[in-house]
Amino acid sequence: MGCGAASNDIRLTYHHPEFNPVALQLGPVSIHWYGITYLVAFGLFLWLASLRVKQPQYAERGWTRRDVEDLLFYGVLGVVVGGRLGYVLFYVFPDSFLDIFAVWKGGMSFHGGLLGVLVAMAHFGWRRKRPFFEITDLIAPCVPTGLASGRIGNFINGELWGREADPSLPWAMVFPQAHDNTPRHPSQLYQFALEGMLLFVILWWFARKPRPTGMVSGLFLIGYGAFRFIVEFFREPDHGPGLGLQALGLSRGQWLCVPMLLAGILICIVSQRRGAKTQ
Repeated sequence: MGCGAASNDIRLTYHHPEFNPVALQLGPVSIHWYGITYLVAFGLFLWLASLRVKQPQYAERGWTRRDVEDLLFYGVLGVVVGGRLGYVLFYVFPDSFLDIFAVWKGGMSFHGGLLGVLVAMAHFGWRRKRPFFEITDLIAPCVPTGLASGRIGNFINGELWGREADPSLPWAMVFPQAHDNTPRHPSQLYQFALEGMLLFVILWWFARKPRPTGMVSGLFLIGYGAFRFIVEFFREPDHGPGLGLQALGLSRGQWLCVPMLLAGILICIVSQRRGAKTQ
């Protein structure tokens, strides 16, 4: 990575490498790094979920690799549709209804994608006559690696950068895309580490043994909500319609994490009380 002077002293600040967002050009077809990270995310899900269905608590209930492939199909639809709708409604609020479909302008929301996936999983459960939380417990440990892959895509694109950082911070980075030459937190990498890899390790370890139905799902909501809430202190707040979500000095992302945390805690409490170890 290139580096440049951050102040009048001898310390140097890292500069974002400004990667070419196009990984491969095949004639008129451009293959973007961000698209590749999505493919990596879906591939990791397929592999990890295939390992999950081999565990006794799922194999004895008839889960197969074909079920995993179908889950991935439904999940992709949920991520794309929910993520786009969430971005438009939570962050930019369209000037017209047609803006919702303007996917070429970019923009995806995790919280919207999560809601989309939950709807997709509910539909899958209804069609296959499987309990909703049995499905979400199965897939929850397989999701964070996909989130980690997406954050790498954000970093490659130089988007969703962090707040201003003390120039003395060893890993402070200037993002040219911010157009201010200010050292910032590489918050995409914080999210990669916390919401991605650390959350994966916690959930995979926790889910290695049968747990009360809903417990793994609740822990996912708590873990992601807590880690995202923390990272938002270092991430540049999203701009867009206020919707009353900047109260108490918290960012929109933090307020969107609050219902996740509350829902996760409630699910874990109810799950523990029921105590039926069916996962």
